[in-house]
Amino acid sequence: MRPYRLFTAIATAGALLAAVLSSPAHATIGGATATNTATTVTYRFSYTGTPQFLRVYVDTDRNPATGFAQAGTGADYLLENGSLYQHTGTGWSWTLVRAVTFTNTGGVAQWTVDRADLGETATPNDADLIFQAEAPLETSTKYTQTYTGGSSGGVTYTPSTENFANPERGFYHHTGDCDKADFSQSTLETYRTSQGISLVMCVFYLAEYKNGPIAQAALDQLQQQLATVRAAGLKMVLRLAYTTSTTGDDATKDRVLAHLDQLAPYLTAGKDVIAVVQAGLIGAWGEWYYTQNFGNAGVVSATDWANRKAVTDKLLSVVPSTRMIQLRTPKFKRTMYSTTPVQPGDAYNGSSLSRIGHHNDCFLASADDFGTYENPSVEYPYLQAETTYVAMGGETCGVNAPRSNCPTATAELAQFHWSYLNTDYEPNVLNSWNSGGCLTTVTKNLGYRFRLESGTYPGTASPGGSLPISFTVHNDGYATPFNPRNLELVLRNTSTGSTYKLPISSDARRWTAGTSTTVSQTLTVPSSLPAGSYALLLNLPDPLLSTRPEYSIRLANQGTWDAATGMNSLLHTLTVS
Repeated sequence: MRPYRLFTAIATAGALLAAVLSSPAHATIGGATATNTATTVTYRFSYTGTPQFLRVYVDTDRNPATGFAQAGTGADYLLENGSLYQHTGTGWSWTLVRAVTFTNTGGVAQWTVDRADLGETATPNDADLIFQAEAPLETSTKYTQTYTGGSSGGVTYTPSTENFANPERGFYHHTGDCDKADFSQSTLETYRTSQGISLVMCVFYLAEYKNGPIAQAALDQLQQQLATVRAAGLKMVLRLAYTTSTTGDDATKDRVLAHLDQLAPYLTAGKDVIAVVQAGLIGAWGEWYYTQNFGNAGVVSATDWANRKAVTDKLLSVVPSTRMIQLRTPKFKRTMYSTTPVQPGDAYNGSSLSRIGHHNDCFLASADDFGTYENPSVEYPYLQAETTYVAMGGETCGVNAPRSNCPTATAELAQFHWSYLNTDYEPNVLNSWNSGGCLTTVTKNLGYRFRLESGTYPGTASPGGSLPISFTVHNDGYATPFNPRNLELVLRNTSTGSTYKLPISSDARRWTAGTSTTVSQTLTVPSSLPAGSYALLLNLPDPLLSTRPEYSIRLANQGTWDAATGMNSLLHTLTVS
């Protein structure tokens, strides 16, 4: 068995060789990695298209003057599809060494080769690599691997620029009143799979029940909407309200409190797919301005503030403690609770302060965002600190150039840690971001966007023994996750597919926007773990939906996402013996 090129005539081989040597690097090859255990080396890269041949050129002595000349290296060995060849003679001259372990699925090629077959003994302790796909011919730039002698494997990860759905972040759809217009499961699924959208808004009006209990039919409707969202793999931003009229014909405080008691079991049952609850309930559209019962048009008495706080406290008590609520303006929280932002030590501790976030439904529409801010010089720094640890989202509501243009939009989305934004309103503002060149950035950076930078993992381990791991993740997004999130190292047997999950103690809610976080922990290999080869994966599942891969966090790297399981490959193999 010989590599592909030896089947051609000499003249053709010469032409092809010239093509190889002159071929530029292409962006279609990515995610290139090389890791090793004590006895094997694993090469991996991702590609696009449907090439017939996938190759790795290995320059074991790192001498471009020896071996086959390829993109600045002298390849001593060649991997082509499932075969390993050694360079002999001059030019394109190869001798088969043996067949090797080779997989090629989902646009990712991977080889595992015995180090002895490469003559590799960790001296000179490194190798130069070139990755290649054909046809058309795509050639990577030089990649230098440093062997680890089997003690650990160092991996450098390649970023991805792709837009994709991730739970509880990004643009959301709002297409109708949730109490009347039924969600369509197929439509919601299309949002997620075709548009990268994982959120929908549900504004649920209770206008018919201002003078009595909520009818069972309305409660059933809310339950049905939650079930449809769950079936489709999305989450809901929920707001309850009584009126769309500027007359402010809402319900009394006592009626609102009674209604919240009725709603409590439905909110508990639906907490897995409720991303966040906007306070709503008071005034037109639930925005707390035009209201007949809680202080109208900004004229709010001490009694009105007490009644508003009673409603907010009650909402906090009926919304499950793992979920946040949001108030419409910073003034509301500062008046009813505290003017001091949530502190790092108090974040996510279940207190009222730690569970109240913010939403802005007239983002950039005027100097004060149509009354969202009363005193920006005080409220801007307050909100910037607050939203590091609490949920922030909302919508635009009108063009107000230059404030509503890209420079200010992207600056304030980052400053106030926005997690979500309405994609349906206001279209002229969003169109201006598109023409201004920032819509793609906003789409990817709303909420969190985690990408692996590097990692170090053992090459070998023993049942019951220690397993030290370390990886660095960068958050390119504007915010962090605001709901609880598990973190696990998963060991998946490369032969049987059996998985073993080891909890990692780091909290992704503290992987701060715009920074890198290194997670280092020594885990313990299960004593019952069978000997064998195990792929390492990182899993960030939803604690309440851990069997649903669409609710797990995808990392922004090339060649790492496993959509079937919702896990992220660490591009490393562990040998357990």
